[in-house]
Amino acid sequence: MSPKELLYIEDALGHEKQIKATCTQCAEIIQDKQLKELVSEIASKHANTFSDLYKLL
Repeated sequence: MSPKELLYIEDALGHEKQIKATCTQCAEIIQDKQLKELVSEIASKHANTFSDLYKLL
């Protein structure tokens, strides 16, 4: 992998980590059960994306 590609993956990992953390934090606050589940699913998808990107390294 080129240095530019590694920087891109590093940047994408940071974004995925931040989105997951934000969604997880929001899910803890949300009172509506359906909305809470939806936001938790979104956090889980971003955690999976983070894992997939990390595997590239």
